[in-house]
Amino acid sequence: MTQPDPHRWTSVWTAYQRTAAGAPLPASRDPTATDDARRALRAATGGPTPRVDLYIDPVCPYTWIVSRWLLEVEPLRDLDLRYHVMSLRMLNEHKVVDPGYRANVDASTGPSRVAAAVLTGHGPDRLRAWHTAFGSRIFDHWRMPDRGEYDTATRAALVDAGLPETLGDAADSDGYDDALRRSHEAAVGPVGADAGTPIVHLGGAAFFGPVLNAVPRGADALRIFDGLCLLAGSPAFFELKRTRTEPPTYG
Repeated sequence: MTQPDPHRWTSVWTAYQRTAAGAPLPASRDPTATDDARRALRAATGGPTPRVDLYIDPVCPYTWIVSRWLLEVEPLRDLDLRYHVMSLRMLNEHKVVDPGYRANVDASTGPSRVAAAVLTGHGPDRLRAWHTAFGSRIFDHWRMPDRGEYDTATRAALVDAGLPETLGDAADSDGYDDALRRSHEAAVGPVGADAGTPIVHLGGAAFFGPVLNAVPRGADALRIFDGLCLLAGSPAFFELKRTRTEPPTYG
């Protein structure tokens, strides 16, 4: 197994920042909630369910963990969970970062381009299915995959998701870069330049994170989500951070 290099990942995920002030407080969809609580939920979120927009670069392990966490929460809080794409390469193109990290990012550009192709041609539900199939191959244990492994996982995931395998050709093309950049800028714009992946927009607030080292399950998943809703609903909240000391845990 490849030994983990936490410093390489730490060099880009450097801060949380949220600039969208005045966001409404998303309420939970506790199945035991009263009618008054359900009415409060609709008033707070502008609809019967909380909307969560998740922006992914498929090669980011922390994005994978957050996506699994939100899928855990989705049926229990009746989320309107929407998938979008962003790019680590675009995020870092004007930043001074560790040369080894930049080389890794440049070598892993293909999956985000393919994700943009899937989203553009087949919609967010197919992107979700493809991301699950891709991540199940890449994030089965900690390592730094090489480009060949990304390419193999990308094409196999297309087949698993019922998508044309030819979409894999987008990995080596700039044909979807404009669409990828538009989605990337929609992700980063409300957060600010000092951001990483994943980016989550929740009930009008936008932030980099949460950065989770393992997938929370069951009641733990709900507690984290409900706590995040409380923080996202406060115009005064901007950042909560500590240094990561170990690589992520999958499973």
